[in-house]
Amino acid sequence: MSAAPSTGPALDLRRPANQVSHRAVTYWTLRAIVLCLVVGVVEWLLLFVGGSALPSGRWLVVGVSAVLAIGYVVAMPRWRFAVHRWETTEHAAYTQTGWFNQERRIAPISRIQTVDSHRGPLEQLLKLANVTITTASAAGPLKIHGLDRSTADRLVTELTSRTEAHQGDAT
Repeated sequence: MSAAPSTGPALDLRRPANQVSHRAVTYWTLRAIVLCLVVGVVEWLLLFVGGSALPSGRWLVVGVSAVLAIGYVVAMPRWRFAVHRWETTEHAAYTQTGWFNQERRIAPISRIQTVDSHRGPLEQLLKLANVTITTASAAGPLKIHGLDRSTADRLVTELTSRTEAHQGDAT
């Protein structure tokens, strides 16, 4: 009895090897601060300018919100940095993302349709970039956030070359 023909290398859902840039922590921290400030201003307007129905409990609400905001600003960026990982091999791209909800994904090189790099103004200032790897998957693209700009550029070039060289159907 003969063995079935191999359909390619086995791709295991493992932890990717590479971490994102350490500057991603600064980026995520700054975004968290801005979010918390916006929420704090809205809360302040509702509680103190808008005439809250909780006259005696206003400061308790502000205090609890401040503690939660500080915890979020301090913990979330570091936690995300510990979780966010990526890796590419000859056969696939691997990502691990999230901070509260975590996700691991694999995109075989033969299934990659496009590879894009993007960065917003704050990311440009911090010399960071993001890479999006689009496949035909219903789960959507793989996204790698918080890469050093030069690493992102190399990754886009590398994946584009591998995709062009691979004789897959990208579906």
